Formats: sequence, structure tokens, C-alpha cells
Amino acid sequence: MTAPSLSYWLASAPAFTGGRQGGVEGKVDVAIIGGGFTGLSAALTLAQQGASVTLLEQGRVAGEASGRNGGQCNNGTAHDYGALSARFGKDIAKAYYRVHCDAVDMVERIVTAEGIDCAFRRCGRVKLAAKPAHYDKLVRAHDLLRAEVDDNVRLVPPERIRDEVGSDAFHGALIQTTSAQLHPARFGVGLAEAAARAGAQIFEQAEVTGMDKVAGGWKVTTPRGQVTASQILVATGGAPAAAPFGFFRRRIVSVGSFIIATDPLDDALIDRLLPGRRNYVTSKNIGNYFRLAPDNRLIFGGRARFAISDPRSDEKSGRILEQVMGEMFPALKGVGISHVWGGMVDLTADRLPRAGEQDGIFYSMGYSGHGVQMATYMGQAMARVMQGDAAANPWRDLDWPSVPGHFGKPWFLPLVGLWYKWQDLIH
Repeated sequence: MTAPSLSYWLASAPAFTGGRQGGVEGKVDVAIIGGGFTGLSAALTLAQQGASVTLLEQGRVAGEASGRNGGQCNNGTAHDYGALSARFGKDIAKAYYRVHCDAVDMVERIVTAEGIDCAFRRCGRVKLAAKPAHYDKLVRAHDLLRAEVDDNVRLVPPERIRDEVGSDAFHGALIQTTSAQLHPARFGVGLAEAAARAGAQIFEQAEVTGMDKVAGGWKVTTPRGQVTASQILVATGGAPAAAPFGFFRRRIVSVGSFIIATDPLDDALIDRLLPGRRNYVTSKNIGNYFRLAPDNRLIFGGRARFAISDPRSDEKSGRILEQVMGEMFPALKGVGISHVWGGMVDLTADRLPRAGEQDGIFYSMGYSGHGVQMATYMGQAMARVMQGDAAANPWRDLDWPSVPGHFGKPWFLPLVGLWYKWQDLIH
């Protein structure tokens, strides 16, 4: 098994050509810290509306979570809708659910308007019941969704599961029919090119090392120079623990998620295993997600180990994923693996995003595994918030306490992993 550290998506995306060379300098309306989907979407929106924008990215645009994910752009929340309704009430639960659906629509609109070549496709998402009892939960979820918020869902009973997936591992499914998929790194580069065309200055390899309040705004420091901005948007996800990002880092837990890509599969095999060519996710707490890439590779991922992503951890996790994939689909045992990689998923304690303003700094992050669509949506939403429309932020009323005992490195991940493994055994 080969194990390149670069994700399949990043390896098969074009280079970003619109980046600025030379030093970071001058005064702008908005400085954006982070060149993932949130920052790029905000930069595009603000620049199109006439604001002067400088975006500062530590590495390459879309080089972290935005280019290292599973390529799924799914409707619906990370939570069971019924649980959301029980916690917040029906009206808020509906609003949270619908904003995720609106986010997928927004991604499609941007792809169309900017002509981004990223293989966007409305394919539907299949949630696969890993145990018979899980299908009973899917039935209840289906009935509640159709009654209250979403009639674009349907059930696949256990006896028809092979209509959707050629495996004996599952016991029925729930399909959310309007979910989509895309090539995330191509989408990210396309967003960056569109923002640059609109006038945003985008600097790669420009790590932010300081944010200091000055008269009329902020001085933002990088090794490539300084820029003064009237407003700042922090769109970094799992930021460093040190200043100036300590507030956010104490509230975000970054967990490794790991992915393998197979060699291209032939159409006859795909027709047997995944005839609908949809997005797929299993119902376990420590489950798997998978889909086909545009060139017929199977992209197969999951939280194989509760650990951070680094080359050694990625390789270990890749071997686990290869074994799980072979157990789920015996026809894929021994298939070639072309790419193995990991990335960090930024979780909040309750797995709901957070966005707003803290000490004069605007921010949006914590998408908890639903960032392809929600990060794109929130970039545009925070552009509106920064222009005075506070109601554009759907998460504005959520409080955000720090995670007790968490100051940077998530020392408690192995304990969390053991808890979820136990839950998967008993439920």
C-alpha cells in the first residue's frame, strides 16, 4: 500500500494562479485569516460588494480541511433532527436543519455562477443501518423529517438494501435525496480564483503571527509583512493554542479523520457495489463514509483511530480503513490503494457551528464534519454580518463555553474513542 501524505483531491486539483506575490502591506477594509471554504467564500462575497479584502493563508488555499475531506456536500445536520427538536424546540430545530439545506443550494449557485469545474452533482446521501435496531431509528427519523421539515427523504427496507449497496453489512437505509457531492479541492481553488478576479488579495504561505488593536482597526502581522484592516474575520478552524487564537482553540476539539482512495474501479464492479453512485455514511458512532471520485476511485474514510492526523497516524489509520473496506466489500480485498491521508475535523462540544464576534474579532468555525456546505454558507453569511446584518448568522444565539481542561492538544481523545466504541457495542 502506498501512502502519499497529499490527499487525492489536492493531488488532482489545478494550482491556484491568483495569489499575490511580494509583501503583505497596506490598509484594507477586511483582513481574513484562513484560506479554506469559509475565508474564500467571505472574500468572494465582500470583494464582489466593493470591499477591499486581504486574505492570509498559512499554507495553500484549501490545503487543510477544505481539501482533505470526503467530498460530500450533504443536506441535514450532524444531529438527529428529533434530538435537536427536543433540545431547542421545533422552530429552532427546523431553522438549523433548513440552513444546512440552504447551504447545499448556495454551493450549487456559486459553482454555476463562477463556472467552477468541480464535478458538482446532486446524488443523494444514503445513511446505512449498521445494526437492525439502527434501521428502526432511521424509520422514526424518516417519519419525523417528512412530517415537519423535509419531504426529500425515503427509506430503503432491509430486504431492498442491495438496490443501493452491494454488501451484507447493512440492514436498511435512509436516503436524503437532494444531497450532493463535489471535488472539494477543485471547488476551493475555483473559489479562490473567483475571489481574486473580484479583487481580493490572497496571500499563501502567510501565517498570521499577531493581531493587534490599533486606531481604527487591527494590525495583522505575518512573516511577509503587515496589513492594517478595519475588520478581521478569523476562519481558521483548529487554530494554534497560542495567542492570538487561544480563545478559539479552547473551544474547538480537533479530531483526526482518515481516508484512502483506491485505484480506479471498473464500471461493472461499481454497478454491483454502488449502483446509485451516491454519498454513503454508516450509522455507528465510529463509522465510515464513502463515495466514488469522478475517475471511479472509491474514496473510503472514517475515524479509524481517535488520534490527530500526522504521517505516521495517517498510515496506521489507512491500514485499518483498508481492512474495514475489505470486510464491508469482499470484492475489494486486495484492490490497489493509491492515496492515504488524514485531516483534522474541528468539533464543538455540541457539534453545532459557532460564529459571531469576540472582542471585536469576527469568526466562524466548528462545522463538526459538515464543513463543505456550511463553511461556504457561513463565509457569505459572515460577510453580511460584518456589514451590519446580524440576523444573517444562524448561530448567533448559541453560547460557547470553553471545553474544561482543554488548552490546545486534545489529551482526552483516547478516552473519547473508548466511550464511542463502547456505545457502538451496546447500541
